[in-house]
Amino acid sequence: MTASRVLSWTPAAIVFDCDGTLMDTERHWQDARSNVLGAYGFAPAPDFAERAKGLHYTECGCLMAAESGHPELGEVMTGQLLAEFRALVADNPLTMPGARALVQDVSRFAPLAVASNCPAEVVESCLETAGLREYFDHLVVPDETIRPKPHPDVYLTAAGLCGVEPSDTLAIEDSLCGVQAAVRAGMRVLGAGPRPSEETEALTDLWVRSLDDPELRMWACDRVPSQA
Repeated sequence: MTASRVLSWTPAAIVFDCDGTLMDTERHWQDARSNVLGAYGFAPAPDFAERAKGLHYTECGCLMAAESGHPELGEVMTGQLLAEFRALVADNPLTMPGARALVQDVSRFAPLAVASNCPAEVVESCLETAGLREYFDHLVVPDETIRPKPHPDVYLTAAGLCGVEPSDTLAIEDSLCGVQAAVRAGMRVLGAGPRPSEETEALTDLWVRSLDDPELRMWACDRVPSQA
């Protein structure tokens, strides 16, 4: 990793992933997948959670259907997955450790955006509930013209909306799928989470265990403009 590419640099914009980066919702996706598959009498393989992490929910639904031996149920499982996830998030919306403080600090020196594979209404709801929506100038999710991660489209779109070049933008991610998207967009990448794979960590410029990492917090605070 080249940590100095992040810690000695001031980005012109910062784009955050949502699930597992800003919001502690990855557990909800895991539970939702398990609940839907369990209803069909199927238990996912031990590595399924890692393979599904960060995928667009429609791709995840199709993956679940294929792995359970019911590929024809991809659309049905996708709908069930999203409904189950929304119910779980509504019961327990939590931010990731350090996310609120970091967002508040970096919003004082750079425009912020969210680039997510989740539906727009889910991202909006999560951020509103957590009191973070006001800090983000733009929310970008896949649509008919914007491909989901690991394609770079959501990150390229976010940088464009912020009015900056991708090379001047920092992406903050927690999954291989998301990191690949940010790297393909030409951004510097900060990874955050407890247990990255070797492949995921190798693609990032810096990996921290959580967003309340002391060195990361100091980096952000040092870039906040002094009060006149």
